Parts: sequence; C-alpha cells; structure tokens
Amino acid sequence: MTQRVDLATVMDRLAIDELVTRYAVAVDDADWSAFRELFAPGGRADYRSAGGIEGSAAEVADWMAGTLGTLPVRQHLVVNRLLRLQDLGGYFGDDGEVQADYVHPVRGDGGGGYVSGGRYSFGVIRTDGGWRLTRVVMREKWRSDAGVPSGT
Repeated sequence: MTQRVDLATVMDRLAIDELVTRYAVAVDDADWSAFRELFAPGGRADYRSAGGIEGSAAEVADWMAGTLGTLPVRQHLVVNRLLRLQDLGGYFGDDGEVQADYVHPVRGDGGGGYVSGGRYSFGVIRTDGGWRLTRVVMREKWRSDAGVPSGT
C-alpha cells in the first residue's frame, strides 16, 4: 500500500473510533437527536440481551428516552475496540465491524442502580456525511447490583 492509502486508513480508523465514542456519549447524555444522527438510513440497534428491544434507531431512541429516564446517572466505558475494515484486494472499503467491550454503571433517581458489562458489535458504513452505524448489538455478559457509587 502507498503512504497515501495508509494515511486514509488511519483517518478512517480515527473517525470510526470517534463514532463509537459519540454513541456512548449520546446515550449517557440522553441526547436522542445525536443518537439518531449516528445511524445510516435503515440502521438498527438490538438491546434484547439486556432486557431491551430491537428496532430502528428512532424506535430504540424513543424506547431509551422512556426507559433510561429513570436512570439519570449512567456512564458507558467502551474499551478494547477491535476494528475490521472491508478488504478490497489490499485496499480498505466503505464498511466494517467494530467489536468493543463495555462497563456500564447506572444509578436511579432513588439512589439504587447496577453495573453491567459485556460486548458491543457495531456495523459501520461510509456515507456522504461520514462514517455511520448500520447496526449496534449489545451483548450483556454480566450485571451486579453491588458496588454502585452513590455519586453527588
């Protein structure tokens, strides 16, 4: 590969990393408009492993707005990101997969809460507006009521 292709790949990887970070921030900040904008047309999300729903980005954003409204303190820590870009015979294409682990502490209005952890699978695609999500699948692996900080 040429140096120019390598630089483009680095830029794509940084943009996709930012996309995943924006996802976590939108959920944590309850910015459902920003959440919807992260998805390509037809993009879907699946939270069934954590007791949630599967649906379009708009359907899931509406569900989250209602469900997470009782959990005002939440913080996604999305780590161990593994990115695979489409391979077009030695050149990277316009879609890919991101696998990332997460830890997610939340606290409710009454002070109760939980900490959960698992793995996300993100499908990504390059659009005219930049990289967007085609799919988010949350696979919750564990959940604990212990050790939730009380916060301020």
